[in-house]
Amino acid sequence: MTILYVLIPLALLSGASFVIAFLWAARSGQMDDLETPALRILCDDDGPPVRSPSHDSTPGPPPR
Repeated sequence: MTILYVLIPLALLSGASFVIAFLWAARSGQMDDLETPALRILCDDDGPPVRSPSHDSTPGPPPR
């Protein structure tokens, strides 16, 4: 029975902290757009890899 004196306030405190965290996330804009990040992975906007000028075809000393 005495464990309830510890568990009930602990449960209320953790529940209140989850509500506060949810309200903070909702007000700071983290839940504004839920669909775009999930659909962004489906877009194929990667072009061919771009070669830098230092990777030409002439042999030379290895880069440091």
